[in-house]
Amino acid sequence: MSVLVVIPARYASSRFPGKPLVALTGAEGQAKSLIRRSWEAAQAIAGVDRVVIATDDARIRDAAAAFGGEVVMTSSTCGNGTERVAEAHEVLGGGYDIVVNFQGDAPLTPPWFVADLIAGLRADPGTAMATPVLCCDGAALAGLLADRRAGRVGGTTAVFDGAHRALYFSKEVIPYTPQSYADAAPTPVFHHVGVYAFRPDALADYPTWTPGPLEALEGLEQLRFLENGHAILCVEVSPQGRAFWEVNNPEDVPRVEAMMAAMGMA
Repeated sequence: MSVLVVIPARYASSRFPGKPLVALTGAEGQAKSLIRRSWEAAQAIAGVDRVVIATDDARIRDAAAAFGGEVVMTSSTCGNGTERVAEAHEVLGGGYDIVVNFQGDAPLTPPWFVADLIAGLRADPGTAMATPVLCCDGAALAGLLADRRAGRVGGTTAVFDGAHRALYFSKEVIPYTPQSYADAAPTPVFHHVGVYAFRPDALADYPTWTPGPLEALEGLEQLRFLENGHAILCVEVSPQGRAFWEVNNPEDVPRVEAMMAAMGMA
């Protein structure tokens, strides 16, 4: 099955304008833009046929071209990353069996997260979309809770049923747990990793659905699938000792840089 990876990138972010072009400094002191580091992470995924960056901004296009990234220009009317991925797939002429939306703000995403996601979708022909989830340890949960106490919107959490079908996604920390956990202890909270794998028919349908109230409230594009009655497969992934965090706010930049330094990422 052929696999296309699309990295949607927009300059005008309300929480972090110009985010794709912010510099992240690695362990050896080399600064690279967020979009470049995300593109390099996508290039490391096994079994992928093509990686493209989808944007409507000339600054991102030019930056990507400078480091050798393939760019697909999309319209400025795309409401979110999934709509941009759908348009990019259409502009490219379609023909891929699986299309992956690889978020441009998650350069620490391990390649096996996406490989496991693709494998999960291949093994479940009744599901049109899949996304990875990561069991939070006590330290990760503490980071999520600290963000919320500070009024920051940090990572997204997910709850799912026994068949790993999503019940809900939220920028709040769900489910509620009154316990305290040691840093390395597992918790009942799952961090949603912002990567999606779609079958092309479902991806093409997505922009035709009217966004629902939950998507509008949470600002989470995947809720459109749930609000329109479509199942989402949550694929549990293992960090294998790797730290993971997304760049959602300016405050996340030093956090991610510290993780890169600890892992020796150049």
